[in-house]
Amino acid sequence: MTLSRRGFLYGAGGLLGAYAFADALWIASASAKPMVMSMPARMKMPTLASPNVPLLNPNSLARFVDALPLPPIARAVEQRTHPAYPGRKLPYYRMEMRAFSARLHRDLPPTPQWGYDGISPGPTFENMRGEPLLVEWVNALPAKHFLPIDHNIHGAEATVPEVRTVTHVHGARVQSDSDGWPEDWFVPGHSLLYHYPGAQDATTLWYHDHAMGITRLNMYAGLFGAFIVRDADEQALGLPSGDYDLPLILCDRLIAQDGQLYYPVSDDPTAPWISECHGNATLCNGKLFPYFEVEPRRYRLRLINVANASFFDLSLSNELSFQQIGSDQGLLSAPLQRSQIDLYPAERIDVVVDFSGFAGNKVQLRHMSEGILEFRVRHVAHTEASVPPATVSVLPATLRPVERIDPKTAVRDRVLVLGEQDDKDGNPITEKPTNNSTETWSFVNITGDAHPIHLHLVRFQIVDRRPFDLFAWNARRELKYTGPAEPAPAHEAGWKDTARCDPGMVTRIAMKFEGEPGKYVWHCHMLEHEDNEMMRPYELLPA
Repeated sequence: MTLSRRGFLYGAGGLLGAYAFADALWIASASAKPMVMSMPARMKMPTLASPNVPLLNPNSLARFVDALPLPPIARAVEQRTHPAYPGRKLPYYRMEMRAFSARLHRDLPPTPQWGYDGISPGPTFENMRGEPLLVEWVNALPAKHFLPIDHNIHGAEATVPEVRTVTHVHGARVQSDSDGWPEDWFVPGHSLLYHYPGAQDATTLWYHDHAMGITRLNMYAGLFGAFIVRDADEQALGLPSGDYDLPLILCDRLIAQDGQLYYPVSDDPTAPWISECHGNATLCNGKLFPYFEVEPRRYRLRLINVANASFFDLSLSNELSFQQIGSDQGLLSAPLQRSQIDLYPAERIDVVVDFSGFAGNKVQLRHMSEGILEFRVRHVAHTEASVPPATVSVLPATLRPVERIDPKTAVRDRVLVLGEQDDKDGNPITEKPTNNSTETWSFVNITGDAHPIHLHLVRFQIVDRRPFDLFAWNARRELKYTGPAEPAPAHEAGWKDTARCDPGMVTRIAMKFEGEPGKYVWHCHMLEHEDNEMMRPYELLPA
């Protein structure tokens, strides 16, 4: 099996002048001849090799015997100055990436992993809006990777070090030199100091490795954690807080019977990359089938999908519903009752669950109707015992206004095609929005996959999805719609940073570009796609 080389992206600046994203996306301007950058030609070709070790059947494990781990809160170690804030000192965090071993389940041997601060998920950052902070991301990992690297992938050649890291805070409004540019990686024994201004609304972000060509492996190893932004407006709503505000970080893994992580490979040992990695064991905060004791009251659950490629089909037992209060980039305008939630890679959904009517009972969080987490509801609340249950179970009728962007105000509509066509010549940067301008981007998905597309720096709104004629596109490059536009459903009507782009549909988003001018990236967040070049740079120009 031969992996063809993709073309390079020229003009990206620095090392990204040779950033071979090609074969990842097929890019077209609404007013210009389409420019090719499609998914890798080999994207669908690899055949999975049979595992070389016996794999664990998760159904063989006893369920709900381990307590749900809650990641500790990250703590600043000192105060430091920064040139952007003369005469002021900022909280400084030092976050080491280290190898460690931990049990994923009571009945399994310890599993070797990598994690921030030597745990996975890593410590949870909590940041108030308008309060900047500094984080030194330190690579203290071993020099050799324990997962299979494909040296045919650009950026992961045999000539570069095996172990490289660079951290991206997903969804953060941050300047480009602190965004986790994929080729700003550094090796064990080195570090980078990043500055996070905290200039955004309260929301659930998360951080993870973003190193060129091996993001899928580094995240599979455990390099991720939650990053929560708070603000006074959200705090004034009286939503569950403190011990009643929980991050639930979900991923799936394949695990060998000896407890080792197993990452699937192709049947070609010289080119082990596979198009998507799906596991049969669902981890919640790093545990298989954990339980968590709750009081008979409402809790806020921050659902975060950090899986390589899988989505989660989530529901609750006992006919209990979620009250969704937020999406990727903050609160919805009002709570939304939902009995079932699809959570795609990199997406976050904030929900409130009311356990007040289930004292002494058990409630399961389920994926595909199978329990992955058990809530054990105590008979009485440890706090607020004198407060009537109805009082602690009522949500505000309104949360935060979400002013919809009128697509007609866009200065440009870009048509960006997600396809499968080899690009041997490569493309320069074609997306160069101007700071403080509004644009719409229309993703035309001509593949058979739903791609979660993530834009760095900006928050956006999903405008609509619309079916189109794939045959007309393939024959004449004609975008011919076959049905009416479908507006974003209520649960996607808030601010987003990752959009599910369904096959056979044009997904249109609208955003105002606000931030520090510089070079950023946008990409598919199915990590095997991202690593094999389904990524593009864009440049934010000064106003």
